[in-house]
Amino acid sequence: MASVSSTATAPGGLPAVRAFDGFLAVSLVAVVAACVRAIWFTPVDAMLGAAQKIFYVHVPAAIAGLYLACGLLAIASIGYLWIKDERLDRLAEASAEVGLLFMGIVLVTGPIWARTSWGTWWVWEARITSTLFLWLLVLGYLVLRGAVETPENRARLSAVMGSLAALLVPFIHLTVKLFRGMHPQPVVIKPEKPSMPGEMLSTFGLATVAFLLLFFALLRLRYRWAGMRDARAAMEAA
Repeated sequence: MASVSSTATAPGGLPAVRAFDGFLAVSLVAVVAACVRAIWFTPVDAMLGAAQKIFYVHVPAAIAGLYLACGLLAIASIGYLWIKDERLDRLAEASAEVGLLFMGIVLVTGPIWARTSWGTWWVWEARITSTLFLWLLVLGYLVLRGAVETPENRARLSAVMGSLAALLVPFIHLTVKLFRGMHPQPVVIKPEKPSMPGEMLSTFGLATVAFLLLFFALLRLRYRWAGMRDARAAMEAA
C-alpha cells in the first residue's frame, strides 16, 4: 500500500497525513502474534487455568501505561517547566492520552482475571485502587488541557498536574510490598531462578515487546497530530 511522502503538503501548507503507517502496522501484527501465541501455543497454568493467559495482556499493558507513559509524562512536564519548549508539552499530552488507553486495558483485564482467580470482579486494595485513581488523574489532566484556552497557561498548568500525577507511580509499584492484599507480586525475571516456565516467560517477553511497539507507534502518531494541530492554530492566528 502506498503512503503519502513526508515532503507532501496538504492545503494550507501543512504536512499531509500519511495514508499508511508501517510502524503501526508492524506493532499491531506483533500484538496479534503475541496474543495468538499466548492463547494457542502457551501452556495453561496448573493453578489458575486458562484465565492466567490474560496475564500476557494485563502486565505488558501495565508496563507501557503506568511506567513508560507516566514516566514520559513526568519527564516532558518537568522539562517544559524548565525550558518552555512546546515540543515537550506535545510529548506530555501524547504520553498522557496513549497512557490512558493502556491503563484502561489494565483496568478492564484486571477484573476479568480477578473474577476467575479471586471470585470477585473488584477488590478495593491498595494497588488496584491507586491504579484507578491514577487513571482518573490522567483523565483530569486531559480534561484540564481542554478547558484552558490560552496555550501558555494550558501548557504550564498541565505540566504541573502531569508532574504530580506521575508521582503516584512509585507508590503503585510499592503497594504490593507495603500493604497486604490479594494482588500477586510483580514479575521478577532472574536468569538463575525464573519465576515461570521458559515457554511462558518467552511468551511474556514477546507480548511485552509487542505492546511497547504499539505504545511507541501510537505515541508517534499522536505527537504528529498535535504538531499539525498547533501549526494550523498558529496559521489561523496569524
